[in-house]
Amino acid sequence: MSLEVKKVAILGGGNMGIALAKGMVASGKYKPTAITLTRRNLRALESLEKEGYLITSDNARAVEEADIIILSMLPQQLDFVLDSVAEKVDVQRHLFISIVTGVMVTDIVERVGKMGLQVIRAMPNTAIAIRESMTCIAGNKASEENLNLVRDIFDAVGDTVEIEEELMTSATALCACGIAFFLRSIRAATQGGTEIGFHAADALRMAAQTAKGAASLLLHFQSHPENEIDKVTSPKGCTIAGLNEMEHNGFSSALIKGIKTSSQKAEQLYHKEK
Repeated sequence: MSLEVKKVAILGGGNMGIALAKGMVASGKYKPTAITLTRRNLRALESLEKEGYLITSDNARAVEEADIIILSMLPQQLDFVLDSVAEKVDVQRHLFISIVTGVMVTDIVERVGKMGLQVIRAMPNTAIAIRESMTCIAGNKASEENLNLVRDIFDAVGDTVEIEEELMTSATALCACGIAFFLRSIRAATQGGTEIGFHAADALRMAAQTAKGAASLLLHFQSHPENEIDKVTSPKGCTIAGLNEMEHNGFSSALIKGIKTSSQKAEQLYHKEK
């Protein structure tokens, strides 16, 4: 079955679910009418319905009418949702893609109670809405056909890398939580720019474009950050003075500790219900 005629159900129409739906449509490979989003409070999805997306509060019905099921809810909501749709799951037809933090493939298969169910984990970030996501995928027991299908979905909305499943919580911290970490650094740069004389809006634009340029340099030249840093630091110069001041105050250490803490927290978010 071609991608164009597959029906997708995104169970959990929160920020990430909506971002994923918009990114899939922006890629040109899906139409809004092929994507159903679910949420208990449908008012939050009314604007999407006007754009052509299908919306419902009935997870079981959404699963029954779809080919690809994307799990996009909080870990503590997962077991309830899986219990409510298990009866409608068709192992021969359905492919499950889970973007739920801290939940193993085996957890989902065992909860649904249908051995042989194809489940692939994915961890995108909210930049998926503008097709700039960094997405990690893992599905050691999935067929190559389904892995290729999932790669195709996420390649269309950013960059994709396949990793071992045991690294998925680490990927959550580095890539999904990482969006917030880099945004916080841009906010800090904006505040610094305002303090040295720029209007806040101008400082934000300048900081954001500078951050974008820095990332683009690394991706374009496949370079190491220190190589690019060396190009803008000179003896007794203002750049090295600023960098050293940040390091004296623990800049790199704070970021490393933040990523490590987020990874540890991600491992603790899912608790199986009996």
